[in-house]
Amino acid sequence: MRILITGASSGLGEVLALHYATKDNTLVLIARREDRLSDVASRCRELGADVETLVADVNDFERIREIGTELGQNPIDRIILNAGVSVGHNGGVTPFEDFERLFKTNFLSIHALLEPIIPKLMEQRSGEIVFISSLASLLSMPTSIAYSSSKRALNAYAEGLHYQLKPHGISVMTIMPGFIDSEMTRKNRFKMPFLLKTEEGVARIVRAIERKKIRYAFPFRFYLMIRIVLLFPQSLRDKIVNFTNFKKGQ
Repeated sequence: MRILITGASSGLGEVLALHYATKDNTLVLIARREDRLSDVASRCRELGADVETLVADVNDFERIREIGTELGQNPIDRIILNAGVSVGHNGGVTPFEDFERLFKTNFLSIHALLEPIIPKLMEQRSGEIVFISSLASLLSMPTSIAYSSSKRALNAYAEGLHYQLKPHGISVMTIMPGFIDSEMTRKNRFKMPFLLKTEEGVARIVRAIERKKIRYAFPFRFYLMIRIVLLFPQSLRDKIVNFTNFKKGQ
């Protein structure tokens, strides 16, 4: 199986790469930090996988589109779109530069990569595209508007692709994790409910992929709490959000 993973130099991407590093798989790993990517690639090769590394910043759209064109020359079985960033929790107005960076990284870069690949997947009439979104996409807190907005846009994009590509034999999956221990979440200075260890979070993602879950949100208790809140009248929802926000931006 030929598997493409973005954001593969650390966090979920690193652990996903190591999970799929077997003699039966060829890994294509993309990340911007060359030294860390090389280290991950070396460990994957030790586990038996063939590994190709591509050092690139996903915000360099011209380069990412070139990579998409190059990768589309050979069949791709699974694409895991994991690269993403957050600017943390801020109680003020998010600077435009931060907002722009989040949308470039978390959303626009994905279409830059997929645009030249999707026609090839349609020709081969097979393949899987996995989007790593977030539970934050379901309920936008006042201190994470930019991040939640970028992930909600990603959900809409993935939903449309699911309908578009299913007739061509291509599976599109959206994975929405809650808090998982990673380089990104370690920057948070508040209690993160239902925080999962990295390995446990990746294990759940892997199971969802193997079962071809179109949409998978976890942990279930956290997801259920959000769904219940969304059913409340707006006035009650306002009180709950204000109560649970814990002055994160202060």
